[in-house]
This record gives sequence, structure tokens and C-alpha cells, in this order.
Amino acid sequence: MRFPDVLSATITPESDGTYTLNVTMSSPYDTPERYADGWRVLAPDGTVLGEKILTHDHASEQPFTRTLSGVSIPADVAAITVEGRDSSNGYGGQTVDIQVP
Repeated sequence: MRFPDVLSATITPESDGTYTLNVTMSSPYDTPERYADGWRVLAPDGTVLGEKILTHDHASEQPFTRTLSGVSIPADVAAITVEGRDSSNGYGGQTVDIQVP
């Protein structure tokens, strides 16, 4: 396995016009030497709308869920993609597409 997989994601609109995402990932190979070190939110054209950086492995917590708040999504974007990142191989693996409410 080269990349972590995004298993699920939810999106919640906030009162200030931004969004909060809760993303669940799985990377069963997680060790201090190589682990899922983040995920990003992409617009359909590939523009990065937000990024969550993870600073340690989650070997004892699989799958795991983390939150990113304050994500600005342009009004003309109807759907986003969440993609995971591996500390050795970069971005890839199973992604999740979400409709923007």
C-alpha cells in the first residue's frame, strides 16, 4: 500500500460562510517512519481549498478521524474531493467526493 485511503468525509456549513470537514482515513502501515501525514480539499479544477497536516503516526488508532475548520469554498463549486497524503509517497489513494451544501 503506497497511500492512505480516505474512507469518508462530512461537510458542515458555518455561520461565517466557511465549512468544517470531518475526514476519516485509514493507513494500516502507519509507523513513526512512514504514516498518513495529511489530507487536502480539492475543487473540481484541482485548486487546493484547504489542507490538514498531521504531525505523527496513528498506528494505534485505525481508522482515524480529524477535523479541519475554516475552509473557504467558492459559491460556484458544487462538489469537492478529499485526498490523503503519505509521508513518503505524497498524495494518492482512495478519495471521497462530497456535495457542497
